Amino acid sequence: MASLILVTGGTGTLGRRVVPRLLAAGCRVRVLSRHAHEAADGVEYVTGDLLKNEGIPAAVAGAEIIVHCAGGRKDDDVATRNLVAAASRAGHPHLVFISVVGADRVPVVSAADRAMFGYFRFKLAAERVVAESGLPWTTLRATQFHDLSLVVFGAMAKLPVIPVPSGVRFQPVDTDEVAGRLVELALGAPAGLVPDMAGPRVSSMADLLRGYLRARGKHRPLVRVWLPGQAARAVRSGANLAPGRAVGHRTWEEFLAERVPAPA
Repeated sequence: MASLILVTGGTGTLGRRVVPRLLAAGCRVRVLSRHAHEAADGVEYVTGDLLKNEGIPAAVAGAEIIVHCAGGRKDDDVATRNLVAAASRAGHPHLVFISVVGADRVPVVSAADRAMFGYFRFKLAAERVVAESGLPWTTLRATQFHDLSLVVFGAMAKLPVIPVPSGVRFQPVDTDEVAGRLVELALGAPAGLVPDMAGPRVSSMADLLRGYLRARGKHRPLVRVWLPGQAARAVRSGANLAPGRAVGHRTWEEFLAERVPAPA
């Protein structure tokens, strides 16, 4: 019988791209979601909440592999700890986790660090939970998703004048390509911390934002702002980048051409 794979966050930005790939590979797929769904397209849904520690035993029961895509800007470590506890009681599944490039290189110390870059701290803490779980595990660190940049820039473009952190660069990667790599890792042997996955090009935040504005036919003045704190200093130095692992293919411009409607 085909392996049963649990995907946490299977209806989210990354998870909804992972699920069809697992189905295409002949896997049985179960999705843990905070909202109720009827079984459809060969996918079983279990309602639960990782942060509230609800519904997790039913979700992990019988799963041989767990692809942990659920996550937010905070408390990823708490959610992951609850998942690991339930999975450890249920058996010995291979736990595959998605983290962020720079999780171990961006120091989140001050209140200013936490306000802007707390995500890195929570991802690093969750990585440690996975590594110390006693379960077979694999962790992939990826750079920022095109989809996330699209949401952030869409919100910023509503401002009459856009503040842009000075010296900040990104190396956005395509979510579909990350999903493909996660499925490859899930169907393989546990590998621990694997090489990073980054997009094909390093660009300043200002240039990425200008590309978005051009695609939308918008004009906004950009004002550079200086972010204080150790985390911001690390990001300005490139701690969130992986130029040696530019294995992604789809560029930001190609993504925008497909996802952003042409201006009237």
